[in-house]
Amino acid sequence: MTRTAALLLGAAMLTVARPLAADPAPATPDIQLGADANSANPAADAMFKEPFIDVDELRTTPVRHRYVHGGFKGTDLKFSFYLPPKEQFQGHFFQYVTPVPDSENLSQTVLASDNNIGFAAASGAYFVETNGGGTSATAGPAFAADPTIGGYRANAAAARYSRVVAAQMYGPKRIYGYIYGGSGGAYRTMGSIEHTSGVWDGAVPFVIGTPMASPNNFSIRMHAMRLLSDKFPAIVDAMDAGGSGDPYAGLNAEQAAALREATRMGFPPKSWFAWKTMGVHAFTAVYQGMMMADLGYFEDFWTKPGYLGFDHPESFANARLQFPTKIAVPLAAEQMEARGLTPTRLPGQPRDTGRGSADLAWQKLVSDGAARPLAFELADLPPDKSFIGGDMYVLSGEARGKRIALLALSGKVVTLGVIADLATLAKIKPGDEVRIDNSNFLAAQTYHRHQVPEASYTNYDQFRGPDGKPIYPQRKMLLGPLFAAGAAGAPISGHFNGRIIVVSSLLDREAVANQADWYARKFDTLYGAQAPDKYRLWYTENALHGTNEDKDAATRVVTYLPVLQQALRDVSAWVEKGTRPPGNTSYRVVEGQVVVPATAAARRGVQPVVTLTANGAARAEAAVGQPVQFTGTITAPPGTGLVVKAEWDFDGKGAYPVSSEVSGKAPTALVRTSYTFTKPGTYFAVLRGYSQRAAAAGTPFARIRNLARARVVIK
Repeated sequence: MTRTAALLLGAAMLTVARPLAADPAPATPDIQLGADANSANPAADAMFKEPFIDVDELRTTPVRHRYVHGGFKGTDLKFSFYLPPKEQFQGHFFQYVTPVPDSENLSQTVLASDNNIGFAAASGAYFVETNGGGTSATAGPAFAADPTIGGYRANAAAARYSRVVAAQMYGPKRIYGYIYGGSGGAYRTMGSIEHTSGVWDGAVPFVIGTPMASPNNFSIRMHAMRLLSDKFPAIVDAMDAGGSGDPYAGLNAEQAAALREATRMGFPPKSWFAWKTMGVHAFTAVYQGMMMADLGYFEDFWTKPGYLGFDHPESFANARLQFPTKIAVPLAAEQMEARGLTPTRLPGQPRDTGRGSADLAWQKLVSDGAARPLAFELADLPPDKSFIGGDMYVLSGEARGKRIALLALSGKVVTLGVIADLATLAKIKPGDEVRIDNSNFLAAQTYHRHQVPEASYTNYDQFRGPDGKPIYPQRKMLLGPLFAAGAAGAPISGHFNGRIIVVSSLLDREAVANQADWYARKFDTLYGAQAPDKYRLWYTENALHGTNEDKDAATRVVTYLPVLQQALRDVSAWVEKGTRPPGNTSYRVVEGQVVVPATAAARRGVQPVVTLTANGAARAEAAVGQPVQFTGTITAPPGTGLVVKAEWDFDGKGAYPVSSEVSGKAPTALVRTSYTFTKPGTYFAVLRGYSQRAAAAGTPFARIRNLARARVVIK
């Protein structure tokens, strides 16, 4: 099979650099360059037996550190090591793994509180990142490369060699290592900690999916999006602060069933607030694997009993598109930008253009920046249909008989999705006859019904009858475990080496919260009485899948990044000093939804609990010019830190212009303020609170946050 063109990105070209002339080393340097590091060969993997270093220099940005760049001869693997001064080093390293193989220089472009290099140095650690083995390591169900390379072997080789370089600088003492990654990187983190020994001592997988997550997490939400598009405003209002709490009011039977199905699978109802922009996320890439692995499904869906397309074709009357037309003009990136289209930022994606994060790295599979058409203008205007993805079938010309995946349809312009065959794309010319068809994409939206796994996946109980057997026809194989194994390098068993802290988000739409519970139950089964000394699970309320998604929804969402940072520090203290971290977040799973207690003492974990009332209730009504009294509490779970900050937003812009003084000397704070609204309307006041461990006070790191909202109706 051919690989997608987007997976053929090479690592950034680097040249040997000289030490910074403006930063001369002192007589007894606090950072010493390892001149003979190239001679060492610690690799336990025969594929990675000849390490080399091509850059070894002192740097001062974002903090003072020694930068070491290199790779392994005969492979595409490249690495970067960031080593703090000797007096800062506390005997461990942190290693971040991206969701897909990416650049080894990602962290050099980030200088804010989510700066991996600065955080590692502030935590007494050196930092390791790699390109995951490079383009030759790209693997998965649709690709031929050995999945163990990108899954864990490349990162393990770099981790081993980092200890050799570090020992020359810090001395021959024991160096502990911790790996972490989110989304697809969480699979790679689990693969690494499960299938290696003596490389990493602990791990922090975050926003993690089960082996059944893909494609089902995406299909379930797209099914609901198709049927509920005009009902989401009412659903969002019902679930918001001061709302009715009943998202099913006003829905017909089909719509209510779709919402209930998504909710029971784990999609958080409060997360529908972004229904206009959330798009299909990574499904544009996953869809290709489905087509390659189970092409017969897409015919059976429309032709066989038990499949929605055959049983209820009327459900698709306003959605199915089979439109013949011709190619008018191919559009490159510049032409798309000129038309107001943004090929590199897909619907629902944050403004941040950085890569390597849980929410952004998958875009590498979609847009590689190559000099090729990213879209086509069609000769005719398609009918007005709900279109969130589909295919373009080429009916004439050199590329006749080929299929190209589509990401979007805007007027006459079709934007391309993953391109599996660049040669085919080059053959498509103006005047070629094509058919724009979303039949297969619509069929994919209920694929999860035909992928019912074993009983530990309780969110699939809705697709089992009283006898425990599936109520819908089942496909011959489960695709989820294939996708997960391709990412992790091998099947995930839950039997890991070292200690783990799992970080999961309660509003996550891509790796829904009940999937972390699946791992917790797996760990409990495997380790029994030893489980409390092996793992922790911390949920973050009001957090999504990506670390930066709070920027686009600042009055609804907080970043879980500070929780992740605290988890890394706590797992290292657990391993090295025997300091037990705060306990698991307490929760119940109710019809697919993870429900946490209302108080910090009962909820536990590490995130503060924030409450807010307007005139003493979740909803207040007032007249224009009449002050509204707001009362809030911020409470850190016992033993997890002190409240350090409180801030308010009243206009919905997310700027939080008003701050309340908090002493930083207590684990709870009561805050009050008033605000006068000058225009009629419905407003949502927001209180955002922060807690932090005393050891981190005064730094931007591990400042854990949460928020609460209150509705105010001004008449």
